[in-house]
Amino acid sequence: MSKSILGLFLDPNSAADAMDGLKESGFEQGSFDVLTGTPYPEGAFGEHVPQHRLFRFPAFGAIIGFSASLFLTSATQLAYPLITGGKPILSIFAMLIIMYEMTMLSAVIFSVIGIIFESRLPNIHPSAYDPRITEGYIGVVISVEDKDLNKAKAVFEKTGSEEVKVV
Repeated sequence: MSKSILGLFLDPNSAADAMDGLKESGFEQGSFDVLTGTPYPEGAFGEHVPQHRLFRFPAFGAIIGFSASLFLTSATQLAYPLITGGKPILSIFAMLIIMYEMTMLSAVIFSVIGIIFESRLPNIHPSAYDPRITEGYIGVVISVEDKDLNKAKAVFEKTGSEEVKVV
């Protein structure tokens, strides 16, 4: 069974040492993370910086919206042909407005879905947390199996953790 371990640190260098110690102990790069109330640049503690794929969501949404609107407008005009004064059945300029609006609407909707997906919401398996993180402490949290519990605790204690919590 997987458990979360939280090590609380006052010093950012100790937190970075804990991250390095976890890497050296053989834990996977994405299994531990830093929790802090103070903004630090990404990668300041040596943590794994995830690759974001948010740009793909609006692109796919725009493609889907454009394709759907092209099909919708073309199929509607071909299903109900209104020949007016010898003009073509498919009126491109009238279709452009609908295609633009559907493309933008789909891109926005897919962007919102992408933001929710990339933010990992809802968090079904919340990890350990301590309210002192918002008061200046730095938390290093890792999810481990029962067999690796003592190994992770030893890394936190060796690097100067103020407290180690197991959830």
